[in-house]
Amino acid sequence: MGYAVIINYASNADAAEQTRAIVEQSGGVAQLLPFDVADVAAVDAALMGWAEEHPDDCIEVLVNNAGVRDDTTMMWMRDDQWHRVLDISLNGFFYVTRRLLKDMLVRRSGRIVNVVSLSGIKGLPGQTNYSAAKAAVIGATKALAQEVGCRGVTVNAVAPGFIATDMTADLDEKSLKAMIPAGRFGKPEEVASLIGFLASDRAAYITGEVISINGGLHT
Repeated sequence: MGYAVIINYASNADAAEQTRAIVEQSGGVAQLLPFDVADVAAVDAALMGWAEEHPDDCIEVLVNNAGVRDDTTMMWMRDDQWHRVLDISLNGFFYVTRRLLKDMLVRRSGRIVNVVSLSGIKGLPGQTNYSAAKAAVIGATKALAQEVGCRGVTVNAVAPGFIATDMTADLDEKSLKAMIPAGRFGKPEEVASLIGFLASDRAAYITGEVISINGGLHT
């Protein structure tokens, strides 16, 4: 789509380097920017540092895709399991978006896409923490869209179902596929295509929406 890409990661440097290589092999430009989205000081330092090093550039599109599962029933859930999941998905959304939002509003242009989940819409047993985090981001998406729409900034959410990624590698794919009308897990590229559309000029009149991509696994 012609965008230079900033790749954020917390610890998996090898996968980040592989992602950068894919972008560059496709003719694009990519840069790694490691920081923990759940650490407000790290977020501010990294993004302020980037802005100082790139005074003539701006971040036009933000995809809030950080998330982690730590599943168990609420009765057995520890405090750290609750806080870690919410810190990354919900607080991470807040810290990063707040830091980048001002420039978007000044330029009167911007795209924010929040990756949520079927869990945040439907709620899934064993994922009270994850469902709560993603449901909160859905509510924040709808509220923020109303705050910034008049300045040309759109805010939308994409809610994947079961997608073949590291996060779903430990799930029983065979039994879960039987529940999905499409009969398979989704591909990361399919989610990326939807996000790419929401980031484009063609989606300028779409904001405050939560779009499911789940193979027909309706809630």
